[in-house]
Amino acid sequence: MDKRLVGWARAVKSRQRWNGRARGAVLWLFTDARRLPDPLPAVARLPRGLAGVVLRHDEAPERAALGRAVARLCRRRGLALAVAGDWRLAAALRAGLHLRGGRRPAGAPRWMEAVTSSVHGVAELLRARRMGALAFLSPVFPTASHPGGAGLGPCRWGLAVRRSGGAVAALGGMTGDSVRRLRGCVAAGAIGGLR
Repeated sequence: MDKRLVGWARAVKSRQRWNGRARGAVLWLFTDARRLPDPLPAVARLPRGLAGVVLRHDEAPERAALGRAVARLCRRRGLALAVAGDWRLAAALRAGLHLRGGRRPAGAPRWMEAVTSSVHGVAELLRARRMGALAFLSPVFPTASHPGGAGLGPCRWGLAVRRSGGAVAALGGMTGDSVRRLRGCVAAGAIGGLR
């Protein structure tokens, strides 16, 4: 686990309390069936009261069983949990929804809380915000999740944040060094940086 990333998150959380804003998770582990087939050891190391998990094992045949194990661990450790792409599993786990592009999964009831969303531009960012979700603008930096893909970089990320007029989280190539290059970043999502 990247200690500098955790240190950054503690500093952000401290400022949030000082400013009276919401005291939600600042670090989010995004699960990935290919890069993190068994997320349980990483979830067990996440700092209490500072972190959350976005369960994205979409195509994994054992997704429901893995989801139950992750949910139990999150409850024990005081971690937030959001489920991507499957509102029924989110309801069964008493978790929030992770949206993609600020859109609810088909059939998801309106009463289900949208906790997080991945977004790739200002329009999606605004849609996620209207849904009440913490928007992760990505990819900020090159990432192993999208080999060969270019990231937005700090300047384009910052421009999108300013155009959206609100709090934005970062995803893609997040480390203790890269996140410090992003002015106004309120949360960070990672896979490698939180292993």
